[in-house]
Amino acid sequence: MRIITLCRAEKANALTRDMLVDLHVAFDAPLARVVVLTGQGNVFSAGADLEAARAGLATDPIWEALSSRIAVLPCLTIAALNGTLAGGAFGMALACDIRLAVAGAKFFYPVMRLGYLPQPSDPARLAALIGPARAKMILLGGAKIDATEALAWGLIDRIVPQGGMMDAANALAQDALAAAPEHVAAIKAMIP
Repeated sequence: MRIITLCRAEKANALTRDMLVDLHVAFDAPLARVVVLTGQGNVFSAGADLEAARAGLATDPIWEALSSRIAVLPCLTIAALNGTLAGGAFGMALACDIRLAVAGAKFFYPVMRLGYLPQPSDPARLAALIGPARAKMILLGGAKIDATEALAWGLIDRIVPQGGMMDAANALAQDALAAAPEHVAAIKAMIP
């Protein structure tokens, strides 16, 4: 199992272009049967660093390249959302196979208010999980939802106790870790 951690807790794991490049490299490296994406601290990610966003990061194609890379990985991918998920960081979580979150997590994607378009694949991935009306509530209406509502809508798959995130991810990973990589990839390829 490989764990990829966003390490900028003092800035709510707000993503810079350098961090996105590093993530792309991390996901391009030879992977295990299971990859877990998580963050340090109490926030998974606040999305784009605001200064970087104003300097053009918000519309940089690297966001879409990264989420597209995650979506096609031939292994089980788990977003272990240790706290709030916001903005452009949605793309990475939506591209994962499974999304776990702590009870205190909040979910919002303020592209309407900020005047940016979401990553090109995010609206379709979001609508596939929660339906078009709820996707519009988040993207057009600026809805901010909590973990309980996110679970009820299907945005996340399970709420886990604070401090138990990696145990929960590890429990879900066990069958894939015991299987041959080709078997994991074959089953994943059968699920649209």
